[in-house]
Amino acid sequence: MKNAVLFIFIILNTTFLSGQEINNELEKIAIRKKILNARLSSSAVTIDGKLQETAWEQAETASGFITYQPDNGSLVSPEKRTEVRVLYDDDGIYIGAMLYDDPAKIVKEITERDKFGTSDFFGIFINGYNDGQQDFRFFVTTAGTQLDCIATAGGEDYTWDGIWHSSVSITDFGWIVEMKIPYAAIRFSEQKDQIWGVNFFREIRRDRQKYTWNHIDNKIGATITQAGILKGIANIKPPTRLFLIPYSSVYLNHNDDGTKTEFKAGMDIKYGLSDSFTLDAILVPDFGQTAFDNVILNLGPFEQEFNENRPFFTEGTDLFNKGKLLYSRRIGGEPSTTPTTTEDEEVTHFPGRVNLLNALKLSGRTSKGLGIGVMNAITEKTEATVRNTVTGATRTEVVEPLTNYNILVLDQRFRKNSSVSLVNTSVLRNGNFRDANVSAVLFDLNTKANTYNLAGNAKYSHLNTAEKQQNGYTTYLNFSKTSGKYRFSANTTYISKDYDINDMGIIFETNYHNFYVNGNYRILNPNTTFNSFKISTINYIEIQNTTGRLQEATFELTLDSDSKKNHYIGGGLGLSPFETYDFYQPRREGRFVYNPRYFSMWLDISSNYNYPFALDANIYLDLFDQDKRHTYGIRLSPRYRFNDKLTLVYAIDWTRQNDDKGWVDFDEDAIIFANRNRNTIENTIVGKFSLNNKMTFNLKARYYWSYAENLNFLSLTNDGHFTPNPGYNEDKNSNFKIWNFDLSYSWWFAPGSQLSVLYRNNAIHNEKHLNKNIIDNLDNTLSNNLNNTFSISFRYYIDYNNAKKWFKT
Repeated sequence: MKNAVLFIFIILNTTFLSGQEINNELEKIAIRKKILNARLSSSAVTIDGKLQETAWEQAETASGFITYQPDNGSLVSPEKRTEVRVLYDDDGIYIGAMLYDDPAKIVKEITERDKFGTSDFFGIFINGYNDGQQDFRFFVTTAGTQLDCIATAGGEDYTWDGIWHSSVSITDFGWIVEMKIPYAAIRFSEQKDQIWGVNFFREIRRDRQKYTWNHIDNKIGATITQAGILKGIANIKPPTRLFLIPYSSVYLNHNDDGTKTEFKAGMDIKYGLSDSFTLDAILVPDFGQTAFDNVILNLGPFEQEFNENRPFFTEGTDLFNKGKLLYSRRIGGEPSTTPTTTEDEEVTHFPGRVNLLNALKLSGRTSKGLGIGVMNAITEKTEATVRNTVTGATRTEVVEPLTNYNILVLDQRFRKNSSVSLVNTSVLRNGNFRDANVSAVLFDLNTKANTYNLAGNAKYSHLNTAEKQQNGYTTYLNFSKTSGKYRFSANTTYISKDYDINDMGIIFETNYHNFYVNGNYRILNPNTTFNSFKISTINYIEIQNTTGRLQEATFELTLDSDSKKNHYIGGGLGLSPFETYDFYQPRREGRFVYNPRYFSMWLDISSNYNYPFALDANIYLDLFDQDKRHTYGIRLSPRYRFNDKLTLVYAIDWTRQNDDKGWVDFDEDAIIFANRNRNTIENTIVGKFSLNNKMTFNLKARYYWSYAENLNFLSLTNDGHFTPNPGYNEDKNSNFKIWNFDLSYSWWFAPGSQLSVLYRNNAIHNEKHLNKNIIDNLDNTLSNNLNNTFSISFRYYIDYNNAKKWFKT
């Protein structure tokens, strides 16, 4: 009964859902698709940003661009018009765009690849099957920087890099873009007469104005389905898509233990099995130059979740992220077990990660809309070293056997905006180690006009260990209105106690069910004050299955807006009006700790990045109905663009938790908590200096310092509250510091080919002694066995089609 009352309260609290508005949005929205005909070029086209070939003059023109943001649907003024032409030949398609503007006002910051920066840009969206499911998107900035991505309903993936050519020039009427996109960079059918989905995109950065050739109506959630049509391309054949990327790297590492030199060599392979499917493989992978992790002092019951920075596991992984069953950091991450030791033994060497031997992925989509994805990876057998403290003898113990990771995805799309998916993941470990298997069925259904969405899933997990077998499941159902000024979503989830995906995925909490309702109002076109404005209510409750106790109950009111001068202002208020219970912090089965009622508020400000100086700021406050407990923090991040080549960004993030309650230890049967004050300061500096659009120096430095000072100790009672424990006197303070510094140089000396040089140093220091002076702590960290690494990596991109020409020559 209590749960039903809470759910009714949530529904009533969603005040923005107007019945009249829902009826209005049920009307179908007719979208007129523009059509452009490409012209066959009988002579060679030089990509020089000048459009001097006669074929350009004979090609049909795409014009009449329409505003996408902020004033959606309005026509573009003649002085900012855009004219686009498309040619093609046996090798690829050519795009020539004339973008009219005042050349003195055009902004053109130089950035590295896939970074827009403060620059105007032009782009083309290509869907070779015209199925509304996936775009290949190619952009060029006024500085000549290339950006590309694969776009799906789930968003844009800029980790994908195609091989294509472009050139720009600034003129007396604005600027010109000329592009060649080889057929090997996109996907299309083998039909004689091609019909592609296409759209052209332009942003005038100083005004934050975005335009498209075919109108994209912002009352509709889906954008890919709102493309125009490209016709006229005929008698072309998908080329052989075979790309080899050999690499070699050298690493020089130095610390207090000495100096070590390491050489690595390997190869990435990309092969198009058909016009739709691609095989990617890495042989002897090298991820030594990937970005460092932002490690924190983690005093909670769960592991810290890290971003994936390895290119193989980020590029083209949209299919594999279906169902959220893949946390790729598991592959080549920490060992899954620890050594078993006696009282006389200690672990002298425990590997921080498991080596990845090789990995491959196969992905693509058939002409019937069936997406198929297979990823497989193998990691090597890994051992730890254990030493007997009495005899001095050492032994090794396997902490991770030879392991195979596999994920299979089948994703059937239909009606250009809906899908049904089947996902399976499996982890097979050699010997008597834990094996795991997870299966999921997903559906994502949208109405024809993309105004309403119904989505859900059912997932089942199975674990097989030497001791037992464990099965669990979860279900999810969501209904939402995805168009118009008034939108909403409502969903519910049930997760069983034994549901576990942590061998290849990541999940923190299980054994609960929840209800979530969100209602929001937004403006679709600018008014006299705002370019964009949205206000939302978010209501959420979470109930533990076994006891029926509340785990969470939050109600939020949030605001997001952009002013007429393109400054962002956001904020919100949050309330948890009920006492809730945490079943994870005690770290013991069946026990829980109560969480007090609380009130929170926050404010976010981001000034317009078009100005040389800009500032991001965030301030927040949490007030708890428990003793003197409260949390507050502030984040300030000023940035300055000195010129089109040099930009520096500094950020300081400070958080203070007063009278926080946290687990510290077990004392026989007692669960020990502490009243503690925690202080965290994080400083980062990010810098970029671009010599040109092919060569860039990048700087990133981070110093993170967090300490927790225990004021007094408490014993957790059976009802989740506390009693004082003056008898416990262990030193459980924490003083954690970490330093990271990366300085790199990157040179894209040929399409897809890169020379990169990296100098890196880092140090980590954790102690119980509390020193509250930030300078002393930094000095202690840097003197604590600082690791220094200098590396050079060379990668060369070989296109089979070009290689054939080399040999013929």
